Amino acid sequence: MAATMTTPAAGYQKLSKRMREVSLLSTISCVLEWDQNTYMPAGALAYRADQLAHLGGRSHRLFTAGAVGELLSECEGYGFGPNTAEGANVREWRHHYERAKKLPPSFVVKFERMKALAYEAWREARAQSKFKLFKPHLVKIVNMVRQKADYFGYETSPYDALLEAYEPGARAERITQLLAELRPAIVALLDQVRERSDSAPEGVCQGTVAAQQAFNQRVAEAIGFDFKAGRIDTTTHPFCNTLGAGDCRLTTRYREGDFTESLYSILHEAGHGLYEQGLPPEHFGTPAGAAVSMGIHESQSRLWENHVGRSRAFWEYWHPIACEYFPQLKNVSAEQLYAKVNRVRPSFIRVDADQVTYDLHIMLRFDMEQKLVSRQLEVADIPGYWNEQFQQMTGLKILKDSDGCLQDVHWSFGGIGYFPTYTLGNLNAAQLMQTARKENPALDADLRQGRYQALLTWLRQRVHQEGSRYRSRELMEKVTGESTNIRHHLELLQARIVS
Repeated sequence: MAATMTTPAAGYQKLSKRMREVSLLSTISCVLEWDQNTYMPAGALAYRADQLAHLGGRSHRLFTAGAVGELLSECEGYGFGPNTAEGANVREWRHHYERAKKLPPSFVVKFERMKALAYEAWREARAQSKFKLFKPHLVKIVNMVRQKADYFGYETSPYDALLEAYEPGARAERITQLLAELRPAIVALLDQVRERSDSAPEGVCQGTVAAQQAFNQRVAEAIGFDFKAGRIDTTTHPFCNTLGAGDCRLTTRYREGDFTESLYSILHEAGHGLYEQGLPPEHFGTPAGAAVSMGIHESQSRLWENHVGRSRAFWEYWHPIACEYFPQLKNVSAEQLYAKVNRVRPSFIRVDADQVTYDLHIMLRFDMEQKLVSRQLEVADIPGYWNEQFQQMTGLKILKDSDGCLQDVHWSFGGIGYFPTYTLGNLNAAQLMQTARKENPALDADLRQGRYQALLTWLRQRVHQEGSRYRSRELMEKVTGESTNIRHHLELLQARIVS
């Protein structure tokens, strides 16, 4: 009797079923991580770390099983088109499979447990502004991240092996080149506007947490975030996370002295959320239904935060509405508020940085991360090195760790390699916005009327619906006609900040 042949459809469905199971476990971990970041009681930490370690290990074993490699080889022989959903899925599954196989299961379990414990240590250290509370955890994280880079392997820089997790195909050499081009242009812009200040009186942006929550939700809903499939909660460091199909969570933090801090945090995270909600739902749990890279993901958040939210058109429309929530705004004009949120002034905190100096923060972190991974910098030296370099860069002297090396959450979850994607996001956002304007001449008129559907639809059609069918470089070239570069970002900064 002849052997029964597996059809392409049957073989692919078998592989897809396994991968969706891996995705299911990953989203369960996301639920636990979101809870740890928001509502989990402190006494639950040890067991939560065990839960996350177990799920991470189970997911890793399912993903790296020999049967998966066999199914991938089988599906690669079916001749799926490279940019079809099936072709993209098989390509990306193979890429991640080959990387994941290089990590021992015991290493994965240990790393997942360590991340959970390190996050809580970071949160406490930040609250007390004491790096020494986080230091022993960060030593373990950095050592394991170095080990992870060695497991993955690399041709030139160990940092490349880590960057690959966030921006597939990117290399530290190219990031270094982009930042080297960007830095002198930013410094020149900063010199042009350093002495300018807004005319709004101090205290005009005060607002209760309740008023901020109501206003932020109204704005997020207006730009298109679906609250039937998402919500906003409070955390130490703002983030957006998708916990499953139809479940996207935004978080922020509040300061009653300035409602714009939480507003721009929500516009940023809602930008991430709009991307997640715009991915093709029928492909959820597969690469065709997932974001292509963090450099593209951050382009969506920076686009809504800065190109929409800090525009003159935004405040022309939202100023009278904001006065309903923050009555003292009646004492300033929309133009004054616009000037205030676009004020250029070096500051300690990255997430609150203005559009000109923001990338200086990324340059510092990128430099430090490369040195940490290559063992040119040790964890014990982080505060001193950070403070010295930051003062040279901005002229500001850091007096407490929470304003310096403890401000960002990323190192606590082993996210070394993530930071450069913020600058890529800035560059991509400007490039996409310029293209959107070119293809839709009525776009700015829509924004002045508080109409965001045309922009969102354009992003959905050109970026969101593509999922991971294309790598980020290919996607940018497909949508804008050119690869990621600094020109559009600088042009928009010049037009808004200097002119």
